[in-house]
Amino acid sequence: MEWIKGGVTAPKGFLCSGLRSGIKRWARDLGLLYSEVPAAAAALFTKSRLKGAPLLVTQEHLRGGRLQAVVVNSGNANCCTGPRGLLDARRMTRLTALALRIPERRVAVCSTGAIGVYLPMGRIERKIQLLVPDLSRQKNLEFAEAIMTTDKKIKEAAVAFKMGRSQGILGAVCKGSGMIYPRLATMLCFITTDVAVERKLLQSLLGRVGEATFNRITVDGDTSPNDTVLLFANGVAGNPRIASAATKSFRQFEKALHHVMEKLSKKIVADGEGATQVAEITVTHAKSDEEALQACRFVANSSLVKTALFGRDPNWGRIAASVGASGVSFLPEKLSVALGEVWLFRKGTPVVSGNHRFKRFFQQHPLKIRIDLGAGRGHASMWTCDLTEEYVRINAHYRT
Repeated sequence: MEWIKGGVTAPKGFLCSGLRSGIKRWARDLGLLYSEVPAAAAALFTKSRLKGAPLLVTQEHLRGGRLQAVVVNSGNANCCTGPRGLLDARRMTRLTALALRIPERRVAVCSTGAIGVYLPMGRIERKIQLLVPDLSRQKNLEFAEAIMTTDKKIKEAAVAFKMGRSQGILGAVCKGSGMIYPRLATMLCFITTDVAVERKLLQSLLGRVGEATFNRITVDGDTSPNDTVLLFANGVAGNPRIASAATKSFRQFEKALHHVMEKLSKKIVADGEGATQVAEITVTHAKSDEEALQACRFVANSSLVKTALFGRDPNWGRIAASVGASGVSFLPEKLSVALGEVWLFRKGTPVVSGNHRFKRFFQQHPLKIRIDLGAGRGHASMWTCDLTEEYVRINAHYRT
């Protein structure tokens, strides 16, 4: 397996474009990703009961199991916009389909940005027509920029991998910086591959890998109503279609997908709004893997833990308190907490250690927090970041 350049257009048969439509004042805010042939499609969506209009339209179009394009805007989520929002989302797919000369049911639509604001459809309608002639394999960065909101960095990845005698390529791009506590998705993510994969197998695989990657990160504990992950497999590589999980080709494809999704997950946390520290939290010897993950989530989302990370404060008491509040099963006299290789709390007893020992710890990337519950064989890990004044500033003035 080899990391390569190109992001979402690294696989054969994928093109994209991105431009300014006027939703945002100074940046690209409208993008198009297109497969030259219909692709098997799988998706993950937010678990929030509140769902944006574009997500509902995309769910309808996915019922056929195949997609060929997705049109995306940033700066406006088209969420909580009632019947007009649904009409606008459908209008975006219709105009895109007409411009590409493909069936409307093969076009997905995604939006991200402020909630409760109608889309400026007059501007969008004029610009959609310009996206199609600008499609190119070299426009991956323009597309990546067009889907960003408060992101400071473009987030893309691609790998080439062997599958018997053939080679497959898998690429992806995502956006996400704040409002990140994905429940089977992240803010927006688009994954492409030129490998042929049976659609039901693709969906089950995406769900499993999503659980181990995008569902193991948090920036602020909030879930977006527009969270969407779309995976397109167009089969242009010419490999025999993967139709069984009991094949070497499937295992190689799964490994590639996991590598790319994990890399993007970590990039989201590192770009958390105002983040200066990234931490990997690992819980071991829990009663079960599920309880280990529950403990991880409480610690990773704790504002007190996150502000301690920002202040470079080795305050293990906040970590222990979060574990205690998580509701998981353990005996306090068996609980241990370590920062890096140094145990500060061992089997219910504090370990005397000077704070000077932790200057080097806070210079590491990522910071490693280890929690041993002494209750069983369960284990889990999550990625989080610190909580800073910059996060408060960004979100206090997001709509101004």
